[in-house]
Amino acid sequence: MANETQHMVVAGSGTMGSGIAQVAAAAGFSATLYDIDQGQLERALTNIADGLERAVARGKVDASARDATLGRLITTTDLSSACKDAEVFVEAIPERIELKLELFGKIEEHLPSRALIATNTSALSVTELAGALRNPDRCIGLHFFNPVHRMKLVEVVRGLQTSDETNALALEFCRAIDKETVEVNEAPGFVTTRVNALIGNEAFRMLQEGVATARDIDKALKLGLNHPMGPFELVDLVGLDTRLSILRFLHEALGERFRPTYLQEQYVKSGRLGKKTGRGVYDYSGGD
Repeated sequence: MANETQHMVVAGSGTMGSGIAQVAAAAGFSATLYDIDQGQLERALTNIADGLERAVARGKVDASARDATLGRLITTTDLSSACKDAEVFVEAIPERIELKLELFGKIEEHLPSRALIATNTSALSVTELAGALRNPDRCIGLHFFNPVHRMKLVEVVRGLQTSDETNALALEFCRAIDKETVEVNEAPGFVTTRVNALIGNEAFRMLQEGVATARDIDKALKLGLNHPMGPFELVDLVGLDTRLSILRFLHEALGERFRPTYLQEQYVKSGRLGKKTGRGVYDYSGGD
């Protein structure tokens, strides 16, 4: 699917959006990163360039591939120009349904009729988002994982009206950017978010009850259950506010087993959101 002339757009230049754009650019797409915040776009481009520079220094990426990837990345605050001639549009803005619906209500007027429209939501309803489109059959979920350039999986999530053609285009796009896929019929939390939310919430419950320290709970799951990261390491990476928002949604949709713990609510209220703020479950400023 990918070649030098094909164009894809990612809306949202946070961790996930910039990661998706980087992977697409590395695979040969002309990748436009759109955001309403010019400063955030500049930070995203700097972070991508710094990450690629570190990869070159470690011998993971050669300098020519780094330069080619950066050369295919474009940033803009103009939605219309971003979407012009796009083959693929991926939404990766914050996990707030009202923001996503507002964006989905605008994009069709700017996108070619053939373009694939995808959302990177980790839990929200693809069907509800598709309802903001004139042609909801064009919409599908493409749930990437952090960090995008390392994580091979994409959950391909069909909404109620997603067409077979849209599903096929989504699978083709994922193959073109060298990702493995699992196909999911829409349900709250899909597969991975639902399981991760349960594990993470139970870990917080044990921490709240004093069963063990955060470090020992993480160590137990890594060494005893062969998880690559502990639940607290993972939530600090994802963001406690993001996980809390997901838990609230799943609690409403699926019941009491997803009710967020009081401790996580406290952490978020206090601004302990994870690595992005310097402190979450763990302190990244030099403390514990």
